[in-house]
Amino acid sequence: MAEASPAVANAELLEWPKKDKRRFLHAVYRVGDLDRTIKYVFNTLTAPDVVDYFGCLDVLTFFCTFVFRYYTECFGMELLRKRDVPEEKYSNAFLGFGPEQSYFVVELTYNYGVTSYDIGTGFGHLAIATEDVYKMVENIRAKGGNVTREPGPLKGMTTHFAFVKDPDGYIFELIQRGPTPEPLCQVMLRVGDLGRSIKFYEKALGMKLLRTIDSPELKCALAMLGYAEEDQTTVLELAYSYGVTEYTKGNAYAQVAISTDDVYKSAEVVNLVTQELGGKITRQPGPIPGLNTKITSFVDPDGWKTVLVDNEDFLKELQSE
Repeated sequence: MAEASPAVANAELLEWPKKDKRRFLHAVYRVGDLDRTIKYVFNTLTAPDVVDYFGCLDVLTFFCTFVFRYYTECFGMELLRKRDVPEEKYSNAFLGFGPEQSYFVVELTYNYGVTSYDIGTGFGHLAIATEDVYKMVENIRAKGGNVTREPGPLKGMTTHFAFVKDPDGYIFELIQRGPTPEPLCQVMLRVGDLGRSIKFYEKALGMKLLRTIDSPELKCALAMLGYAEEDQTTVLELAYSYGVTEYTKGNAYAQVAISTDDVYKSAEVVNLVTQELGGKITRQPGPIPGLNTKITSFVDPDGWKTVLVDNEDFLKELQSE
């Protein structure tokens, strides 16, 4: 039997992401602004709390406690797990609205001794869906949170939303919508060529283009991509500002992780797509030393990083912690 031509083989390979079992696992970013965290502490703690926490000798524990507290008390997330890696001088905390086996979560990374990061101009925000954005904003303000846009709709739109900042300056959009299985519902990144980026995420990651918005008044265009409808899952929101082709990445936001049943085949697809649209593989597929979880990672044409994680290995990793 004659072998399939390269064009046919590539076409078959590009079908893989559409058949693969994928979902958003977590967004990773770095935290380290102790001053802002302490300011939040003084705005929200009672006197006994201050005595209790300032009495602890572990500064790292002190710092992490209040970063976590902001996310749990203001956003209503749960601290799902945390780990400290002294030999590598960093700590991680995973927070979300439900277990990592089925929910998208945030992974906060604290590097010993680093107190601040540059968020850059390219990272936009994370979004949280809530049934009452006005009540959530009221609670965040009462806890000392920074509300940067009061809740309400844009002119000509019906969706009510607000924006807030966490102690490290990361922006969260709060979106009012009905009950949803995935409250942590968006990751927004700015891109220099929206059409190119849509093609990249459709072909490299098998995402579906859910909708686009073009706003000449605001001089921007948006595209929502994901593996299910917006009210059912986390989506990637790509934003293009008219005439802006490059953004600074900073060193604060790191990456988003997505599950796959085969990191090796997924890496083949990504490598093929990068040859057409740009980007590159940054870590060849294989197990992480020590954890044995198989991953591969790459950057898109704008330099945004994605890590693909083996489904079975990820669940084993959770069970072992």
